[in-house]
Amino acid sequence: MSSILRVVRPWHVAVLANVKGQTEVPSDVPDADAEFDSPHTIDAIMAAIALDGHQVTFVSGDARLPEALQNLKPDICFNIVEGMYGDAREAQIPALLELLRIPYTASRVLTSAIALDKTMTKRIWQSFGLPTATFQLFVTGAESLQSDLRFPLFVKPAREGSGMGMDAGSIVYDEPALRSRVQYLIQRYQQPALVETYLSGREFTVGVLGRADAQRYSRIPDRYAADGFMRLPVSEVDSADSITPGVYGAQLKVMDLHVPGQADFRCPASIDATLTAQLQQLAIDAHCAIEACDISRVDIRLDAHGIPTLIEINTLPGIAPDYSDLALIINAAQLSHADLVREILYLGASRYGMLG
Repeated sequence: MSSILRVVRPWHVAVLANVKGQTEVPSDVPDADAEFDSPHTIDAIMAAIALDGHQVTFVSGDARLPEALQNLKPDICFNIVEGMYGDAREAQIPALLELLRIPYTASRVLTSAIALDKTMTKRIWQSFGLPTATFQLFVTGAESLQSDLRFPLFVKPAREGSGMGMDAGSIVYDEPALRSRVQYLIQRYQQPALVETYLSGREFTVGVLGRADAQRYSRIPDRYAADGFMRLPVSEVDSADSITPGVYGAQLKVMDLHVPGQADFRCPASIDATLTAQLQQLAIDAHCAIEACDISRVDIRLDAHGIPTLIEINTLPGIAPDYSDLALIINAAQLSHADLVREILYLGASRYGMLG
C-alpha cells in the first residue's frame, strides 16, 4: 500500500509534557517525577517536528495548560504529559483536549485511564485469552492470599508507571515479607498493591507502532507489515547484575544506558525468529485489546516453562533519545528518533482528517 501522506499547510504543533525540575510534584511520593521528561528530550521532539516545516511550541502540562491552549490555538498537540494527581492522571490531558476539541497524538481518554491501572488491564487481557501472570489486588493489606498464588511473588503499586515502587524488595519469598511490602506500598503510594506470580524467565520489551491503515499516512510506509504495524526489533532487559537485581524499576529506567549498575540491554535480543514473531504479535494483541492508539511499549517475561507472559503496557512510553527503551529499539530498526516522533505525529493527525 502506498502512502497518501500530504500536509496541506504547515501546522502549529504544541508539544505538551511534564519537565523534570520545572513541574511541581507531590511531596509525599518519593519518585513522583520518575515519569517526567528532560529538557533535552523536549528539544529533540520539537526539532524533529520542525524538520517538516511545522511551527512548534512547548507548553507545560500543569494547571495552567487549559488557558495556555485556548490562547495558543494549536492545530494539534503532541502529548507526552504523564499527569501528577489521581489514579487516572494520564487520561487528564486527553480529556481536556477533547473538551477543547484539539486533535492530539497517542491513546484516547478511556485507554489512557485503563492502562495506568495494571489490574484492570490484566483483566481485559484475560478476557481476550492473552497470557498474564496470576494476580491479586490488595486494597487494605489484610486480605487473605489467594490459594493459586505461590511464592516467590512480585509486589508493585497497582496504578503507577515507569517502574515506580519497584526495587529489589519487590520480590518476596514468604508471607511476612509479602505483608510488609504490601503495607509499605499502600501507605507510600496511597493506592492498592498488585501481587502477582513472579516470572523467573527472561524479560523483553516490545515497541508497538501503527494501526490497520498506518501505511496510508506514513512517511515510511514500506516499514509497516500488511496488518499496519511495524515489526520492531525485540529488546531484552537483563537486570540480574544491576543495582536492583532482577527488577527493572524506576531507578534503572531513568539512568543513562552505560552507567555502572545499569541493566544490560540487548537489541535485537538473542532469540530465534519464532520467539521474536511470537513476542511481537503478543505485544500487538495486548495493544489492540485495550484499544491503544499510535504507540505503546509492552513488557513481556517468560515464565518458568518459557511461555511468554504479559507484564504490563505503557501507552505513553518514554521517548528520550538517549536512554529510553523505544530509542534503543528504533535505533536497532535503523530508524532515527526523528522518524519515531514524526510517525507518532502523523498517525495521530490522520485520525482527525488532517492528512490527504
